[in-house]
Order: sequence, then structure tokens, then C-alpha cells
Amino acid sequence: MLKDNQLYVAHSDKPLFLVPKMSNRHGLIAGATGTGKTVSLQVLAESFSDLGVPCFMADMKGDLSGIYKAGALTSFIEKRQAEFGVTFDFQTYPARFFDVYGNEGHPLRVTVREFGVMLFTRVLDLNETQEGVLNAVFCIAEDEKMPLVDLKDLRAMLNYVGQHAKEYQTDYGNISSASIGAIQRGLLSLEEQGGDYFFGEPAFDVEKLIEQEGAKGVINILAADKLYNYPKLYSAFLMWLLNSLYSKLPEVGDMDKPKFIFFFDEAHLLFDDASKVLMEQIEKVVRLIRSKGVGVYFITQNPMDIPESVLGQLGNKIQHALRAFTPKDQKAVKKIAETFRQNEKFDTESTILELETGEALISFLDEKGAPAIVERAKMLCPQGQIGPLTAEERSEAIKKSRLYGVYENRVERESASEILTELTEKELEEKEAEKRRAAEEKEAKKMAKEREKSSKKTSQKQSPFEKAMTKMLTSLGRSFGTKLINAIVKKIK
Repeated sequence: MLKDNQLYVAHSDKPLFLVPKMSNRHGLIAGATGTGKTVSLQVLAESFSDLGVPCFMADMKGDLSGIYKAGALTSFIEKRQAEFGVTFDFQTYPARFFDVYGNEGHPLRVTVREFGVMLFTRVLDLNETQEGVLNAVFCIAEDEKMPLVDLKDLRAMLNYVGQHAKEYQTDYGNISSASIGAIQRGLLSLEEQGGDYFFGEPAFDVEKLIEQEGAKGVINILAADKLYNYPKLYSAFLMWLLNSLYSKLPEVGDMDKPKFIFFFDEAHLLFDDASKVLMEQIEKVVRLIRSKGVGVYFITQNPMDIPESVLGQLGNKIQHALRAFTPKDQKAVKKIAETFRQNEKFDTESTILELETGEALISFLDEKGAPAIVERAKMLCPQGQIGPLTAEERSEAIKKSRLYGVYENRVERESASEILTELTEKELEEKEAEKRRAAEEKEAKKMAKEREKSSKKTSQKQSPFEKAMTKMLTSLGRSFGTKLINAIVKKIK
């Protein structure tokens, strides 16, 4: 909630504020399952919306959809109001719902070309050689002006390049049938995960996420309960969104408040088995996107799930309780505790294990960008409803959205698949014509040989007298013909 134009999100023995102009320095919400991460996420999203800053977040269980509806006073919340000395203003928030499968919100589509080789490599588990072949296929499609829109286009392009591999080898390198086959098998697996739903057109314009309704920032919620069943696809899809924001938004420098906040839930999935190239890309985007006014907040169970190169860039931290059942867990807790500026009032390491649900260790950046001393605090209550909307309420919200009807209907246009089908038909026609010509030539040669053979046989059957008479008649014929021609010529003259 807003208090004196500051983001009031938690309370210890005093209010704790997230400084708006430092909010794009990224952040972390961590803690074991059931410790309050989802509520903390909702509180932050509502606070940013109150500030006029739009957000994006994935909803794993549907719980966040309630943000669209005003919350209600309960005995627990009434107790918190008295404890904090505040009165919560229960209200609705402008929420838009999205779903890559198109069931629980507006469809989110991306073209194959926009998704790119790097993310396909991750989703399809390709090795370095296979990635090189896929990159060659993308380059050929670009050079041959064959748009890669959906998976059908990519499959057709792979088949075509595989059949003409020798023709492309000089310019694009070796294209092995084994690599083509491996990629095709991966695409079949991707289709089973619903890939046909979100590769296509109209492609989603990520700038539509950065909008306001009235004075509030729109809260964009992705239904991720089904998508989460395919971890690599989930993380790759969110990485595409983040990459798209990074590539499209202009540099804005320091701002009084962020332009957009991107919450990346189950963040460990992004880094699990990430290639060196992907890791470098993630680090680059996280490092540079804040200059475009975008803050990225990772939500995960354990901060150690995030590489140090990224973790070091997360300045605003909300750490809920962790469990330490093994020596390894205990070492992790100790390491996490060391990342905070210590507070002499309590032991950070032991406190992490003692926190109750809704409590957290909090350290935000101050006005100068330095991390504040860690505080043990209780998160504020959301102003929107805690818990999911009903199916009817969600459907109504989707239909009221100004995006309704923009992305609902899939668009089909001529792309690589159609172009290659036409090209293949022409090639087949040419091959058939060539076969007919070859057959005709073969038949003509055969007939010529048969005539020659028949002539030889006829010659061999003649007696010496017949051969002599044939020769004489032939000679007389030639002589008579010559004299006849000469007489005709003289007559003409």
C-alpha cells in the first residue's frame, strides 16, 4: 500500500518501505513452501499498481487471481490493523489474465522466429552440433524469405533443408540427417506439451503489458498451473517475455519509479541445466534491463538456487522461513544469513529458521542504493482478495479487458510451410516431366536399335545374287536420279 507516496509493504517496530526509485534494482522473495511468498508477492504487486506501475507475474495455483476483487475484513486482518496502527483499504485492482493455452485468459503467442534458436535449444535439449544445425535452418529461412511462424513451418523447413543438405553445405556448413532427426523428435515432444497453441500469430506485443487503467498500473497474470508441468518450456517462455521487453524498450536512465516490474516465480527453473550461452544472456538482461526502467523480482524457495552472478544484482530482499534438515541445508542458511547487513537485535541465521508464516527478514535498498540493515518484520495484508476468483468471475474479467478479441482468434498467412509445399509440388512436377523425357528418349533409342537390328537381319538373309541386284539397282537409282535432276535444272534454265 502507499503511504506518503512510498511503498509500505511490511512492519517491524516501524513501517518498512520499498523506495520507488530503487525498485528497478531488482529483488528476491524466498522461503520454503507455505511460509507466505504468494501473499508477499501480492502485496508488492498491489503496491506497485497503487504507484501506477504495471506488473507481470505467473500464477501457479490460481491464487493470485483474487487481486481483481476487493478483499474483506477478517479477525486476523483486524488484529494486524490494530498491531500496525493502520486501516487497510480493501479494493479491486486492474488485472488482466493470460494463458498460453488460451483457456484461462488471453492467448499469449510468439512466432518461431521471435522465440529464437537459443530458447529452442533449451526447450528441446539440443547439443552444440544440433544447435548449429538449427541455427543454419533459421538462417536459410531468413535468406530464402520463408517466414517461420509456427511449428508446422519449422518442421517443413527442417525437412526441406535436410533433403537439400548438399546444396547448402558450402554456405551454411554440414547439415547432418541425424541432427535434423533429433530436432524433429524434439518438436514432436514440444507439440505434445501444447506447442501448437503458443507458436503462431497474432504474436503478442509485450508492450501491451505496460499499461495503466486510471491511476493504477495493470497487473498482468499468467495462468501457469498447466505450463508449470513443463519446467523448461515455462522458464524459456518467461525468458522470451523478458528478452522481448529488453529489446523493445528504450533506455530511460534513473527514474523516480520503475516503468514495469516483472515477477519471475519458481526462478530456479530458469537456471536448472542452463547452457553457458543462456546463462550469459540471463546475466546480461538482468544487469542491463534496469536502465530501461524494468525491475525483475525472482521468487524461489532457496536463494542458493540462483547463481551468485545474478543473486548479487538483487538489491531488495524478502526472506521467509527456511528449513534446515541436513548439514547441507544448514550451510545454505548460514550462507544466506551472511548476505544481509546484520542487526544487533537478533541472530540472522537462527531467525531464518524461526520465522512464522507471514514473517520475513527484510532488507531494501535505501535512497542512496545501499542495502539497509536487515529487519524482522510481518508482511502487510493484501487489499485485494486472498485466494482465487470463481470461473465465472474470471471469465467476466477476461471479457471486460480491452485486449479481449485482439488475440483470441488465430491468424493464418502464407509462411514457410505453404511456400515449401508449393515449391515441393513444382519440384515434383519437374521431376515427373524429366522422367517422361527420359522415358521417351529411352524408347526412341530402343526403337532405333530395333530398326537397325532388323535392317541387319534383312541384309544377312539376301543371297549373293539378291545383294548384287540390290547394289546394282541402288546404283542405277542414284544415276537415274542424278540425270533426272540435271535435266530438270536445264529445262528451268
